[in-house]
Amino acid sequence: MTNLSNLELRRYKKQIMLSEVGEKGQEKLKNSSVLIIGAGGLGAPVLYYLSAMGVGTIGISDNDLVEESNLQRQVLYGAGDLGKQKAIVAKQRLGAQYPMINYNIHNICIADENIDFILKKYDIIVDATDNYPTRYLLDEYCRKIKKPLVYGAIYKFEGQISVFHYQQGPGLSDIFPEMPDSNSAARSSDTGIIGVLPAVLGSMQANEVIKIITGAGSVLSGEMLYVDILNNNYQKLSIKQVN
Repeated sequence: MTNLSNLELRRYKKQIMLSEVGEKGQEKLKNSSVLIIGAGGLGAPVLYYLSAMGVGTIGISDNDLVEESNLQRQVLYGAGDLGKQKAIVAKQRLGAQYPMINYNIHNICIADENIDFILKKYDIIVDATDNYPTRYLLDEYCRKIKKPLVYGAIYKFEGQISVFHYQQGPGLSDIFPEMPDSNSAARSSDTGIIGVLPAVLGSMQANEVIKIITGAGSVLSGEMLYVDILNNNYQKLSIKQVN
């Protein structure tokens, strides 16, 4: 006996037809909760596809406002959203299209004083941020509580993706033990970025989330995938756990 409604059976028909997913996998998606930290370039496609594929509870953590320069790559937002809170706009837009999904807004920066209160509610965390202090804070917390952290980072035409702390696997500090200083931490506002890159990497992050939940395929744990969309180069490197 399925716990999926007739609407869900119709909506997710093409996924359910896959032997790797099936009704049981779709029910797992429905019963899962995922927090996306950052609703910008990477976060937008993650939010879209996790919503479209039926993840039951989705948290949106972001306290930034929509700016004109965001619209080149942050596909959740339009010209009419300028100056509005990204998390609020994202929930409104996605909620209208995917009314069966439960969206939670966390309109706040993740910090030491709130990380446990916010993150402990979710099964999987997605790092779609663009700053090192938050990345390392998430890495440390998810290592401590043994929670999967789906990592993505982008730069100009390049990106990298991995899944940290999956089944007690390695994390960010195993690759980069020391946090880069502010002078070496490049952001898209300083360097520029091709608009399609976040769509590519964000979709791959969403795919890792789906695999973790359903058990389909192999999760990108203990490995880092480097993507260069300018020259069509893809390279996967092993990560050795040292911490």
